[in-house]
Amino acid sequence: MNREMLMLVDAISREKNVERDVVFGAVESALAQATKKLHQGDVDIRVSVDRDSGDYETFRRWHVVPDEAGLQLPDQEILLFEAKEEMSDIEVGEYIEEAVDSVPIGRIGAMAAKQVILQKIRDAEREMLLNDFMSRGDKIFVGTVKRLDKGDIIVEAGRVEGRLRRSEMIAKENLRNGDRVRAMIMEVDLTLRGAPIILSRSAPEFMIELFRQEVPEIEQGLLEIKSCARDPGSRAKIAVLSHDKRVDPIGTCVGVRGTRVNAVTNELAGERVDIVLWSEDPAQFVIGALAPANVSSIVVDEEKHAMDVVVDEENLAIAIGRGGQNVRLAADLTGWKINIMDANESAQKQAVETDASRKLFMEKLDVDEEIADILIAEGFNSLEEVAYVPISEMLEIEAFDEDTISELRTRAKDALLTMEIAKEEGIEVQPQVSQDLNDLEGLDPELIPKLAEAGVNTRDDLADLAVDELTEITGHSADDAKALILKAREHWFAGQE
Repeated sequence: MNREMLMLVDAISREKNVERDVVFGAVESALAQATKKLHQGDVDIRVSVDRDSGDYETFRRWHVVPDEAGLQLPDQEILLFEAKEEMSDIEVGEYIEEAVDSVPIGRIGAMAAKQVILQKIRDAEREMLLNDFMSRGDKIFVGTVKRLDKGDIIVEAGRVEGRLRRSEMIAKENLRNGDRVRAMIMEVDLTLRGAPIILSRSAPEFMIELFRQEVPEIEQGLLEIKSCARDPGSRAKIAVLSHDKRVDPIGTCVGVRGTRVNAVTNELAGERVDIVLWSEDPAQFVIGALAPANVSSIVVDEEKHAMDVVVDEENLAIAIGRGGQNVRLAADLTGWKINIMDANESAQKQAVETDASRKLFMEKLDVDEEIADILIAEGFNSLEEVAYVPISEMLEIEAFDEDTISELRTRAKDALLTMEIAKEEGIEVQPQVSQDLNDLEGLDPELIPKLAEAGVNTRDDLADLAVDELTEITGHSADDAKALILKAREHWFAGQE
């Protein structure tokens, strides 16, 4: 029987083109499983087959665990102090073994043994093919549609299979058996049977990789794609940067007569691509990302990581795009929250913010309207700025002398300290909540502290929120949050009907 086993191992090794050790491992696993059936409980069995003679030994073993951990698997574990009684130099993590009777190969059952061995061989063969494929370093999987599996598409490349989930497909594509497919390799999940390579055609990384293949200058390091935002199958934006002043980043990506960008578009079911020049200046980057709309002015709010972008009436629809697509892609591309508005809306919002800042300064700094307006005109919008902006900058304000500036800074610091003490002591104060927010119809007064804690201090702050942001702050339903936001926005459109 031992000679027959060696012949079987050699035959399977040659037939499946796998190492003899892999086949021996499968045989050992089959023998171990058969032996476990002869013991009560979930025992741990190890079988060792001699690679030359075919002789084999069988051991029951126990894993050594720390005394304080206790036994989680009593049939497979032993505490350290008990193990040391048998082997004084044994350590945690090692095994205590005891020889047991080996199961004759004839008792295993030919079919059961063959199934176990062949399954192990198939697993090893599959892993070997997968490792060989992944070692090539390909980022794009190129294959043909083999079959559908619960809505997913299984793509075959040689003897390796990838899985393209429905959520990662381009919506308007209709892939059929035999169609040639290219997709981005996103991850490898060995727990998935059959097709462990997870693919995507909708990921921004796929578009970036397609441009890398079409534009040699990217591979050479002359150009770099900094970011990408996609509405798969419809429209996309990519931001490019040139590391060589002699290379035009946009023209290079477009190619002669649009050949390069058209190649990417054709691969992605006609997805239109806007190529944007990346800039270190966030405002300039956003202006470019909103193309083809022309921007009149832009206000950057570093604290909220948001920008108010003003466009004229002619460009309003272009800037927003169909269904908000253009502004949404621009926001994804740049990483900034973008608020599109026309000149009238901007003026109204600025007036409300100015009024809120004026009231804040008059109340907390105990100054008249004239002093408050001078501070606002010089760009001060918060008590923190008055208290901690370098004094050299404040001395540049012609309307104030040094004594006035010193007094304003002292009052601002005192007000901030008072507010901080009140906050630590749990006193419910809303020092920066504007009156227009307090007076908003439909706003429950109990929500004011929650809004203020989240930095929503004015009616415009509330109007700028997205529905999901407000529901997270207040716990309201989406419908209630939407109604409250629309109520807060009413004054933006007053008089425009």
